[in-house]
Formats: sequence, C-alpha cells, structure tokens
Amino acid sequence: MADEPHPQLTRILELTADAPNFEDVGVAEAREAFEAMASFSPTFEVHEQYDTTVAGADGDLDARVYRPGEGDRPVLAFFHGGGFVIGGLDTHDNVCQRLATESGWTVVSVDYRLAPEHPFPTPLEDAYAAVESIADDPEPFGGDGTVAVGGDSAGGNLATGVTLLARDAAALDDAAPDIDHQLLYYPACGSPFESYGSREENAEGYFLERSTISWFDEQYVHSPTHARNEYLAPLLVEDLSELPDATIVTAGFDPLRDEGIAYAEALEADGVAVEHCHYESMIHGFVNFIGRVDAAEDAISVGAAALDRR
Repeated sequence: MADEPHPQLTRILELTADAPNFEDVGVAEAREAFEAMASFSPTFEVHEQYDTTVAGADGDLDARVYRPGEGDRPVLAFFHGGGFVIGGLDTHDNVCQRLATESGWTVVSVDYRLAPEHPFPTPLEDAYAAVESIADDPEPFGGDGTVAVGGDSAGGNLATGVTLLARDAAALDDAAPDIDHQLLYYPACGSPFESYGSREENAEGYFLERSTISWFDEQYVHSPTHARNEYLAPLLVEDLSELPDATIVTAGFDPLRDEGIAYAEALEADGVAVEHCHYESMIHGFVNFIGRVDAAEDAISVGAAALDRR
C-alpha cells in the first residue's frame, strides 16, 4: 500500500479540498460544480462524435456516440459516474473519446435519468433498456452486433446491474441482450450489510468522501425495501457465474477500494474471467484526469486493450 497519493494528484487534491462538498450545496449546485470541474479536463479527437438518443425505460434518453473509424464496429455502452445524482455526457467526454480511439470500439455514452428525481431502480432500468436497444438494433450506432457494458463508480454499478439483469432474464428464457464484456472503473457494488475498511481508511481527503457517499445513497435509495436488492448491491449475489468476463480497475486511496476488490474476487471464485488492475497511489475518479495523471492513461489503455482482445 502506498503511503500517500501520487505527487501528480497533489494539485488536484488541493483544489478539491478548497471546494465545498456536494452534500453541503444541494443537488442543483452539486451538478453545476461537477460540470465545472469536468470543463478543465482536456478533450481528445475522435473520428466521429455526435449526439443522438437511445431508448430508455420510459422514453428516449440523450446519448453521445464516439466512433473511432469507418464501418460497423462492436459497441461499448458506457454509464458515467457521479453517485447516481451528478454527472452527464459532458463530464465523461474525455474517457469515452480515449476508450473509443484506443480500443477501436464505438462507445455510446448513455445519459440515464438521475436521482433524487429518479431514484433506484429507474437509472438501472434506463441502462438496461439502452443496452437492449443497442443490442436489438445496432445499425443506428454503427454497431456490428457485439455489445459490452462499462462505467465508472455509479456507472460501474449500473453496468454490473445490467449484466445481472441480462443473465437472469436469459435463465428465465426471456429475451435478453448478449453482453460480451464488462469494463468497471472503481465500481460501487458493496453490500449494506458488510463493513469495508477502505470506507473508513479513506473517509476524508481523497476527493470522494464518506459523507458524500452517504448523501448520494440518500438521494438514490428512497426505500428500505431495497436494502437486500442484489441489482443495487451486486456483492449480495450468491452466484455470479455465467456473467461476462470483466476488467476491473481499483484505486488505493478510494473509499470504494475494498468492495471493488471483493467483487473481482467474487467473480473469479464463481468462474468468471477477471483482469483486475489496482493502482495503489490513485484516488477515486482518477481516470478522468487523463492528460494530467499518468496512471489515468494507463487505466484507459488497460480497458481499451481488454476490449480490443474480444
């Protein structure tokens, strides 16, 4: 375990330490602040980028397509992070651009509906409907019929939920999208009945804080009946077999570190092929710091290479 975060993160942590916590300013200002933070990130050229729509659970959702070249290609449905409350297409432009150009896959970033206006399970239902739509009719996205799912943090949680829903639907002989791979950057996947040491170890000072996680949870989960919902907390699932192969990235100074590691181990124990890459000196959200942090470049390359091998 590294003693402290990488020096390349020093200035970023100084800036975030001076900013008010999202939970202290409320939903509207938190969204604006996160968008403003993302505007300082460099963006990258991609062969073609355009906005469109994709089917959600209750009508069309905004989406953004990143095509790395001509011709039909496999598609990665990507779900952005932000605690299910903040974030959007603009906040993850850089990640999607680089994943597309480095992997050769088309990336479709899905603007699922956010809490608290749309609490669980609506964002997950939106994510699943979008993947179904892309799998059923890939032509509008330049897809060749192969579909993977991915995301960071809350988006990683949605990606895991989509794979579980698809597996369970297939087991019931229902129509279900065939998902080829799952690419998860520091996913939120813990059980509310387990204690994860990293949530205590990294509770403050490393961008995502324990108090903010609690606030996100309050906005997202409005009913205690979901406490044992496996689609909300995939580490509650007893059998993870027959899920798609996974690439999982975790960070040492992330409060979600231990649950990401636990999920990688649980998948492997149930026979799912997993590539787990751990960045000891990184913090939650580090992949968005492409162009400023070397490890972000490496983590994008890890994910892109995993897709390219499909």
